[in-house]
Amino acid sequence: MKAILCGPDEDGLADALADEGVELARIEGVVTRPALEDAGIVEAELVVLTDVAEATAIPLAKELNPDVRVVVYANQSLPEFAKGQADLAVDPKLLSASVVAEELV
Repeated sequence: MKAILCGPDEDGLADALADEGVELARIEGVVTRPALEDAGIVEAELVVLTDVAEATAIPLAKELNPDVRVVVYANQSLPEFAKGQADLAVDPKLLSASVVAEELV
């Protein structure tokens, strides 16, 4: 499985996904269309967003790859415009990175 992790990884989700055999690209900082394209969005099956301040990445990812699953793994709530486009939102306080990675794969 190919995935893109957007944002910081304070909870160790990148390592947990790698442990599950996921091929992972990372985008740190501002998530732009070129950054998503460089990370391989067209082939990606999953985008994980860990910074809700970058919620504009959700419609961008869906525009570039309508079949991609978008998961938000963050403590904060998504802005209204992005709530309907994310496939799943998980609070790291409720589920550990290893559990989330196992379920996503």
